[in-house]
Amino acid sequence: MKTLWLACLLALAGEVSPLEVCRYQDILDYLNLTRNNEIFTSTRPGTDWRRPTVVHLDMYLYAILQVIEKTQTFTPFIWVYLRWNNELVSWNPGEFCGISQVAVPTEFLWRPDLGIMEHIEEMDKIFMMPYLHISHHGMVTLEDGFRVISTCKMDVYKFPFDTQSCDITFISGIYTDRDLRLQPSSNSSWLTRGSLRFLQKQGEWDFVNITVAREKISLIGLQWDSLKYTITIKRRPLLIVMHFLLPILFFLIMDLSSFLISDTGGEKLGFKVTVLLAISVLLLILNDILPSTSDQTPLIAMYCIVIFAFMLMSVLETILVKYLLDRDTIAQPSPNDDRIFQQEAGRGKSSFACVCSPGGAATCEQACPREGVTEYQVLWLIVQELRTLRGNYSTHTMGWGETRPRKWARIAGRINVAFFFLYFFSVCLFLLLLFLEWTA
Repeated sequence: MKTLWLACLLALAGEVSPLEVCRYQDILDYLNLTRNNEIFTSTRPGTDWRRPTVVHLDMYLYAILQVIEKTQTFTPFIWVYLRWNNELVSWNPGEFCGISQVAVPTEFLWRPDLGIMEHIEEMDKIFMMPYLHISHHGMVTLEDGFRVISTCKMDVYKFPFDTQSCDITFISGIYTDRDLRLQPSSNSSWLTRGSLRFLQKQGEWDFVNITVAREKISLIGLQWDSLKYTITIKRRPLLIVMHFLLPILFFLIMDLSSFLISDTGGEKLGFKVTVLLAISVLLLILNDILPSTSDQTPLIAMYCIVIFAFMLMSVLETILVKYLLDRDTIAQPSPNDDRIFQQEAGRGKSSFACVCSPGGAATCEQACPREGVTEYQVLWLIVQELRTLRGNYSTHTMGWGETRPRKWARIAGRINVAFFFLYFFSVCLFLLLLFLEWTA
């Protein structure tokens, strides 16, 4: 009874009873908001054509799907929030049980025709909100999720330690700034924090920040409002460092250590050529990574080319040293060589005779008959004669051995030592300068 009396008193006072039941459809019927009502869909929702419609926009980065340097394309998944005031739609919540907001299908009301200037393919609405939210004072809210394939001018000068900035610009295709104004709902710091909170996938990139700027675009005497969102991302360089930069550095260290190999054989030259061919294979891999439209030569290309040039100079120096050393072995004897060999042969005969027969004789056979000499004694005598001849030649008994072999060997040694120190100093200086430029 008390509840009934209270309802009657509220009805007499002109207030809505808490027992009254309201529906969302009552608001739609009150606004005459239907799917086929062209008043709400065909034209811009303004009561005065001289007053532009202000659209508030926010964009958040949800995922970095793909970044391709070769084609300079950037594919993010973005989340867009739009708000604008529809002057044709409003109601008093007190007349509808306090309902201050209602959701209607997107086909019921006018929506701003916004597009992205940088997109090169049709945008995929991966998550499309099928409803608009309308508040009682006419504020309309729309949410959409897009996969955008857009162009992005990339600077790969510091690859793989590079930072890229890609723009996503929203602009109306029909309405100029006299009819439609674009305003950012949030500042750059708020958008960055929101994107970091909702970001799901980054791949080989780290998200840095988002900045927003309002710009005017002029064309054929007209101006359009636009909002430019700049997404800054930074590459994760670990994969490139492990699989590309470090192997080249290891090859360079191996080339430096090859100076410990002897120059007399061909092993040193073969080793250096093998390392040089390995570097050339890595250069082919680099050609597949870097875009061909870069304005500047990337530092990683300079890194590979200069190291390749260092190794090439090292191979040429090894060939020069080997040539100088080979000049000693191919030197021709002087005209006195026959006389010298005859003297040595005579000395060998006498020593052989003295060993065979202490009494001495003209020949070995006369002093020592064949049957009196064992095979072991003959071999021992040959070894002694070879040692004697080698000792005599090394002490300049040959006329062509006094200066020339020692001269070329000495020159080759000096060239080898000087080139090693110059090579080592140049490599260290180059790597230091490259590191400072990469981290600048």
